[in-house]
Amino acid sequence: MPELRKDPIIGRWVIIAVERARRPKGFKTSFSLQDEGDCPFCEGKEAQTPPEIFAIRKEGTKPNQPGWDTRVVPSKTPFLSIEGEINRHGQGLYDVMGGIGAHEIIVETPRHIANIADLDESQIAKVITCCIDRFIDLSRDERFKYMLVFKNYGWDSGGGRVKHSRTQLIATPVTPKRVKEELLGAKKYYDYHERCIFCDLIRQEIKAKDRVVLETEDFVAITAFASRSPFEIWILPKQHSCDFSSMGVECRLHLGKMLKKVLTKIKIGLDDPPYNYILHTSPFRKKTSKAGYWKTIEDDYHWHLEIMPRLTNPAGFEWGTGFYICPISPEESAKYLREVEI
Repeated sequence: MPELRKDPIIGRWVIIAVERARRPKGFKTSFSLQDEGDCPFCEGKEAQTPPEIFAIRKEGTKPNQPGWDTRVVPSKTPFLSIEGEINRHGQGLYDVMGGIGAHEIIVETPRHIANIADLDESQIAKVITCCIDRFIDLSRDERFKYMLVFKNYGWDSGGGRVKHSRTQLIATPVTPKRVKEELLGAKKYYDYHERCIFCDLIRQEIKAKDRVVLETEDFVAITAFASRSPFEIWILPKQHSCDFSSMGVECRLHLGKMLKKVLTKIKIGLDDPPYNYILHTSPFRKKTSKAGYWKTIEDDYHWHLEIMPRLTNPAGFEWGTGFYICPISPEESAKYLREVEI
C-alpha cells in the first residue's frame, strides 16, 4: 500500500505511491538537444552578453575577450533589478517593496556543452569558485539577505533554448519562504537536541546504507527519505558547515568530482533527463536589529545541494495540498543508481 513520509526538517509530508510504481528504467525520458543556432555563451561571442562581472581567465587575457575558463555576466532579462532602493511600504494590509536584487549567469565552459556532467571535475571546481566569489561579493551589499544558486537543465526544467551549460544566481532582499522553513526546522531541532539535524541525518544514512547513492571521504549523496520526486538526491558535506562559501580550494575539487559522478549516473541511468539543482546555504549573516536573529545558525544549519530530475509533473492534488507524490521508493532509486556504471 502507499506510504506517507514526513520530512524531518520542515515537516512536509509526501506520498510514496508504491502501488503506482514504475520500474526505474520506466522513468527514462530523454529529450532533444537540437541546437538552436548561434550561441551567445560560446568563446568568441563575448560581445553578445553584458560585460563580465567576474571570470577565471588564462594569464594575459583581457576582460570580455576570449581566453576564459568560466565567466559571470548579468542576466539580459533579470527577474530583479540591481539598481534602486528597497523602499518597503504598505498598501493597506499588503506589504510591498522595490524589486531589488541581482540576477547573474555563470557560464561554465567556453565550449558548447549542454550538461555540466560532461565537464571534467577541475572545470566544475572552477564553477564552484565562481559561485563562492559572487556569494562573498554580493553579501557585502546591505540590501541583500540571501543568494540562491540553481541550475535548469533541459526544456522541461526551465533551461530555455540555449543549450550551453550555465548556472544562475539570484540575490534577494528577503530570505525566501522555502529557505526560512528549512532554517527554522534546523534551529528547532538544535534547540531541543543541541545537535545539527543534517549531521544526525548523515550519520544515520551512512549507517543504514539503503539510500546512499555514492560516498567519498568528504561528501555523501543520498536519495531523500521523503522524496518529492523520483531520484531526488541530496549531496551533503560530511564536515559540518552552514556556509557554502567557506569551502576551501581542495574541497571544491572534491565536490566537483562528486557532482560529476552523481550527474553522470543520472545521465546514463535515466537517459539524460532534464533536471534542476539548488544550493541550500545560510543567508548572508549581517548585523541586524533583531536580537538573536539566526544566532545559532553556525551550529544548527548545514549547507547542501539538492538535485531534482524532472520525471513527473505536479498536478491539482499537489498544488491543492502541498503533498508531493513519488511513484518509486527512495530506496529503490538509490539501489538503481548505485548499480549504474560510469
